[in-house]
Amino acid sequence: MTPPDESPSQSASLDARRAALSMLAKVLDRHESLDDALGAEPGLKALDGRDRAFARLLVMTALRRHGELDALIAGALERPLAKSARAIRHILALGICQLLMLGTPPHAAVDTSVRLAAGVSGGRFKGLTNAVLRRMGREGKGRLAALDGPRLNTPDWLWALCEKTYGAQAAQAIAEAHQLEPPLDLSLRDPIEAGTWIARFEAAGIEAECPLPGSLRLKHAGRIEALAGFKAGAWWVQDAAAALPVRLLAGGDAATLWGKRVLDLCAAPGGKTLQLVAAGARVTAVDQSADRLRRVGANLARLGLSAELIAADGRAFDAGAPFDHVLLDAPCSASGTIRRHPDIPHIKGAEDARRLAPLQDQLLAKAAELTAPGGGLVYAVCSLDPGEGVDRIEAFLSLRPDFQRRPIAAQDEGLDPGWVTAEGDLRTLPCHLADRGGMDGFFAARLKRNLAAL
Repeated sequence: MTPPDESPSQSASLDARRAALSMLAKVLDRHESLDDALGAEPGLKALDGRDRAFARLLVMTALRRHGELDALIAGALERPLAKSARAIRHILALGICQLLMLGTPPHAAVDTSVRLAAGVSGGRFKGLTNAVLRRMGREGKGRLAALDGPRLNTPDWLWALCEKTYGAQAAQAIAEAHQLEPPLDLSLRDPIEAGTWIARFEAAGIEAECPLPGSLRLKHAGRIEALAGFKAGAWWVQDAAAALPVRLLAGGDAATLWGKRVLDLCAAPGGKTLQLVAAGARVTAVDQSADRLRRVGANLARLGLSAELIAADGRAFDAGAPFDHVLLDAPCSASGTIRRHPDIPHIKGAEDARRLAPLQDQLLAKAAELTAPGGGLVYAVCSLDPGEGVDRIEAFLSLRPDFQRRPIAAQDEGLDPGWVTAEGDLRTLPCHLADRGGMDGFFAARLKRNLAAL
């Protein structure tokens, strides 16, 4: 990703900012996901790699710092902008973001913003755009420092959820973690080679460390496809927290999965499928999206691995015989991944978790049906909401006496005790590993089906 102090060339910078403006409007005005906006933005495809990275960084930063930017705009205007002037508000937000958060040279940030404003409402906001941004250039740093950024950037529904569930101190820490661009995490095909890969990346000038066994964390990595080991299939992109559910299924020892029949239900984007296959399991990966499964297949091919891929609704999937182990990473509100997906607070709300609960229950019931007696079942969600996590497990166990929890023993499985709940489930938060770049928020429960189950 383009570092903040490396602005694109002046000739191409307007197109980069125009693409960022289009994507920001799609997220904030039309409530489209940023992934969809990035994939469908024609202006982005026309840019060179450096300008494309700048446009992406700009829109992601504007989403992360949306509350602060709104407050700065409001403080710089004599009267609020009309709702019909949303495009100008977005232009101002992107301009201020460049000035105060990305370190873009003031002349470039102001000039390109005024030029964008010239194409809106007949250009009648050019003067206002110029005046606001020049004022921000003089006063913005002081005004920004006086704001409570973490609180302003967190919507009320998310703040209330975190404060109620984890306490005021944790809510503040989670909000602070959401403001920062996350590092790039990789899962290694051969975890024993972690030291070798750290040395290779550091030799290339990329800061690297191992935040958890089997994971590498890179800072200022650049283009993923250009990194050492990509073409050779030595690793895949996967947040360190997202790699933990497979470790739970294996009981902390990947060798226990060797030769086992394992079902990865709701498998895409496929990181857990890759982990399971790399550990020697015979994997059936099921996902409703054929397109997403094709990407899983491409990653498997790149790594020289193979699995059975089946496009189907997980609720109706019938394998003919139960599996030794089942991993269900259920569809959820994804509130634990805001570090990587800063659009989530703007396109989702508290009602999303409640809406998805019935689907999660149905998938968990199917996963249980497909687990052999004596087999293991791990249920996981990348959500901060207990309504999608522990509440679903408690509801499931109340209906299925043939299943019981297998509590996690943090020390035996190489986990921080603070990541394990009183019930023995996994609960990571974005503020965990804060001094090393944080991690996604995940809940996972490890269950076992009784041998006597029929």
